[in-house]
Amino acid sequence: MERVAVLGAGMTRFMRRAQETGKELAWEAARMALDEAGLTLKDVECVALVSAPDAFDGVHMKGEYLADGAGATRKPFMRSFVGGGSGVFAIIHGWYHVASGHFDTCLVVAEEKMSSTMPHPQAAFNTIYDQFTERPLGVNLLWIFALEMNRYMQVHKIPLETIAQVSVKNKLNGLDHPCHQEGITPGPDLTVKDVLDSEIMVWPVHRLMVSPVTDGAAALVLASERVAKRMTDKPVWIEGVGWHLDSSYWTNRDLYYPKYVEYAARMAYRMAGITDPRKEIHVVEPYDPFAYKELHHLEGLLLADKGEAPRLLEKGVFNRDGELPSCPSGGLLGVGNPIAAAGTMKVAEIFWQLRGEAGARQVARPVKRGLAQAWGDLMQVGTVVVLGR
Repeated sequence: MERVAVLGAGMTRFMRRAQETGKELAWEAARMALDEAGLTLKDVECVALVSAPDAFDGVHMKGEYLADGAGATRKPFMRSFVGGGSGVFAIIHGWYHVASGHFDTCLVVAEEKMSSTMPHPQAAFNTIYDQFTERPLGVNLLWIFALEMNRYMQVHKIPLETIAQVSVKNKLNGLDHPCHQEGITPGPDLTVKDVLDSEIMVWPVHRLMVSPVTDGAAALVLASERVAKRMTDKPVWIEGVGWHLDSSYWTNRDLYYPKYVEYAARMAYRMAGITDPRKEIHVVEPYDPFAYKELHHLEGLLLADKGEAPRLLEKGVFNRDGELPSCPSGGLLGVGNPIAAAGTMKVAEIFWQLRGEAGARQVARPVKRGLAQAWGDLMQVGTVVVLGR
């Protein structure tokens, strides 16, 4: 297998957009990534694209629709998606193209335009559940996550105030991000009380514990070792990738622990030669569409024991200046959540952290290895990428 490096990354402003099309968002992110890598479209040998299922954006055959905007005209091109896990799976998808030796460069593009969908993407979710036992209940993500969050809290005796601390941490971190979505953080003085005073969507989920509807795109340029060594003196390497698909019968699983994340993480750690992730991972961007999910996923990533992540949060371990900075970018809660592009944003953030180019988001301690993770579909898909210098 060829070694694969990340040469450049790009990211649009996360916001609701009335004018720009998905093609234009994909083009903007791709252009920024190519500029940072010092390459042009002529240097791109293939393109890997992700966007969540067509119904989320209301665009049929969305891969074909986005192809030219993503720079794939007359190039080998493939679209994949695994719901919210798509953004990290995109990097795995592109990694395979280059690691196989078939291509020296791959442009990975992730795009999502959620705000223009009619009806809201929540309506699409109800159609994927069992039509006899689940769909009549009017299933939506908010109350499914409320069930999972409640189970997690009950098993580990986690106070709601601790979950709210995740929102405070990430939303305040997000204020330092140049691409963060305006209006999702009430202000620089946000407190736990503010989070708990916000509207209850479905108990125990409060509005400020939920990531927003967002339009945006992110892109990365991947390259083989021979190209990377020619183009940069500080490549960031993809050291490990992992993914796992659990059963879609979420009602048959104990939701207090995400096994699918653990299995994906173990695969990536094994590939990267990591035996003690808590010491060998220096910065992490776990998937945080809801506040409790960051803690949930940190445990699945084996970066905390089961039920330990909330205690470590309270001690400041996951702060930007803590022992294991988690979501120093602000994550989905603090920056925005364009579903498929969100995971790619997290890989880009780890790339910038390892290069020391994260600006105000740069963590306090030296970092040599980082991890990005995303989750998708019916609480069943785990996707993990480990990057290193």
